[in-house]
Amino acid sequence: MSRALLLCLAYFLGAHLLTYFQINGQFIWSWFKDHPLTLCLFGLPISYLFITATKYSFIAFDGLLWPGRFVGFAIGIISFTAFTSIFLGEGISNKTIISLLLASALVCIQVFWK
Repeated sequence: MSRALLLCLAYFLGAHLLTYFQINGQFIWSWFKDHPLTLCLFGLPISYLFITATKYSFIAFDGLLWPGRFVGFAIGIISFTAFTSIFLGEGISNKTIISLLLASALVCIQVFWK
């Protein structure tokens, strides 16, 4: 796996982690619910992470944008499922398992199919 692809994955994961807490933190901590305008400040680092992830995906996939888009989407689905289960205790249903498998298949197709 190339360095650019690893950086792409790391930046997408970081961006989705911050986005998850920015949007869903209100259901975990009362401070987040009471300070939505302050949470808007998360937008700057989140944007930077998404822009940088896109740059590295463009490099990793030889100048193509679509593979990076699918990888970013799949990382979002996978991380959302994990974070929601961990922080909000929502179980993983059969529908969620199928969605995770499909998201994982998207990543594998983009990364390993040359």
